[in-house]
Amino acid sequence: MVRTPDLRRRRELLEAVVDECAANGVGGRSLRELADAVGTSHRMLLHHFGSRDELLLAVVDEVERRQMTMLTEVMADGAGFAAMWKHLRRPELRALERLFFECYARGAQGESPFMTMLPAAVDRWLSLTQSAGEPAAARLGLAVMRGLLLDLAGTNDDAGVDAAARHFIELIGARENSSR
Repeated sequence: MVRTPDLRRRRELLEAVVDECAANGVGGRSLRELADAVGTSHRMLLHHFGSRDELLLAVVDEVERRQMTMLTEVMADGAGFAAMWKHLRRPELRALERLFFECYARGAQGESPFMTMLPAAVDRWLSLTQSAGEPAAARLGLAVMRGLLLDLAGTNDDAGVDAAARHFIELIGARENSSR
């Protein structure tokens, strides 16, 4: 698909804003502050996104799209929790995870536009990860993964968080072995 220059520029700006927000958070930053940080004008952001809220909504959608793409790739390999954990805990993803959790928390508080990501941020992941007939197990796995990622994003305690992940993986394995 050939993109028009305007769509291409919008995509470039969105990627730059996502990277900026991943590195420095969203917070209460104005449209002018975001524009300055990515080397453009607030008018250009308004032209491409309409408003600060629409820009932030595009950021939230892009972060979720990136995470879903990663999960889809890992799931295509028939991966279980251990492989997903290995993939998602990579240090180069930490900034995006921090941004995801910032947006998620703001959505949970009812803040627009972030609340539009809920409950889809849970439902889409569950639809990809649910074991046949075990929605509770899929939700538990998602909750543990997100909890560990939040812990990792907040503490950078790779060893401690990885040890907890290994323990959960052992629990899953013991459960699977006992049900055979």
